Amino acid sequence: MKIIGIADTTFARYDMAASAVDELNAIGTGFRIERYTVPGIKDLPVACIKLFEELECDIVLAMGMPGKMPVDKISAEVASNGLMLVQVKTGRHIIEVFVHADEAKDEKELAWLMDRRSREHAVNAYNLLFNRKNLTLNAGKGLRQGYQDEGPINGETPAGFRH
Repeated sequence: MKIIGIADTTFARYDMAASAVDELNAIGTGFRIERYTVPGIKDLPVACIKLFEELECDIVLAMGMPGKMPVDKISAEVASNGLMLVQVKTGRHIIEVFVHADEAKDEKELAWLMDRRSREHAVNAYNLLFNRKNLTLNAGKGLRQGYQDEGPINGETPAGFRH
């Protein structure tokens, strides 16, 4: 049985982990979920290490909500860099699921975005563990978690372009 870890924060204003758990339980079986909640996003890298090393997780979703102030943007970058280091150290995937407080026009849209991004990344984590072919089938399609997909670029050579 695979173990999916979810690291989340008390700073987030929406229970992103609950959305991810709900989505995971709706799409498949063969796993159990371990949750580790920390105060803020800069605590997520350690939470992920604990999920990998102490709870033997195969993959982790790291969920958080950076605020809208400039210092929050710096904190998000620091946390993201820490998560990347944990991935390199452990050789295991961490799916970073951050929703910045200024990504939506109001609280209703922000809640919708936090739910949707959490669910879509939960599917990505499931596919990484159980069906990587689903991800390969979508390579180059400009998929986005949360808002509308960007879509693929057609790949035509621009007029006048020379190699």
